[in-house]
Amino acid sequence: MAVSLGGDATSLPATPASSPHTLNDPPNWPKSSLGIRDVLVGTAVETEREEASSAIGYGLTLAKAAGAHLTVQSASWRLSGDDAWLGDFYHEGVAVIDRRLDALARSIAARSAGDAVQAGVVCTTEAPSLPYPDIVNRLAAQARLHDLTILDIGPRTYDLDREMVEKALFHSGRPVIAVPPGHAAFSARRIVVAWDGSAQAARATNDALPFLRAAEAVEIVSIGDEAEIHVEVPGAEFAPHLARHGVNVSVNDLPKGESVAATLRAQASLFRAEMVVMGAYRHSRLREWFLGGATRSLLAQSPVPLFLAH
Repeated sequence: MAVSLGGDATSLPATPASSPHTLNDPPNWPKSSLGIRDVLVGTAVETEREEASSAIGYGLTLAKAAGAHLTVQSASWRLSGDDAWLGDFYHEGVAVIDRRLDALARSIAARSAGDAVQAGVVCTTEAPSLPYPDIVNRLAAQARLHDLTILDIGPRTYDLDREMVEKALFHSGRPVIAVPPGHAAFSARRIVVAWDGSAQAARATNDALPFLRAAEAVEIVSIGDEAEIHVEVPGAEFAPHLARHGVNVSVNDLPKGESVAATLRAQASLFRAEMVVMGAYRHSRLREWFLGGATRSLLAQSPVPLFLAH
């Protein structure tokens, strides 16, 4: 079932997510009325092989579109510690690896700064070399000082990127945009809002209002059987609130199918969405880890960037 409510939406010029993007030649977008002034991008070097970061390109192009300041935290995972009993040979070998990882992280930060200069974006970079717990803690602390944080996500079951997303969501009080591979350019002209009536969904939608108002089309998607949808606040009852904020919104109630995550992925593709807005971890992280959940499934495999809040 789908219904539509019109709103006075303004269009945000953006490059489609499927388009190739070269950081050395960022698109010349006018500053939008997104109201975003500080954007943080977090990356972490875990191995000596540099892995492509879509989050950096996405954050740069978003900062340019919003006229925002960009901060890039390019951290390296320091392996050395106080384990003296492991012997001098161990520490000498690890110290060499630490220096290589630190150099790689600094190289990424320097390249990001150069790309920002070419794009006309004011950018601050840092490249801390930290042990594992301190990387995610520092990222969460930095996230509290910014309007939103942009991080990479990928297909691995558990990794440092996932831990950074969770730490930022639970400990910063700020929203996170989780960017899958292949989305190195910001675009949010068509947005799906995953609505289940929860406090987390309400928080995410409210935090995403600047993007929703600027979008050409927004679809509220409620997934479940009829009883499940109407136990909570139905999307059709939530849509007038967004319309009053000038959002061009429609509503679509869908059966669960294989799973909530699978249905949401399919609908995002059908709607040609360039962003999905959703509340993160309605259930506990432990329950999602053992039993599975929509947040964990989408962090592992999402067709578009996820705007998340908890």
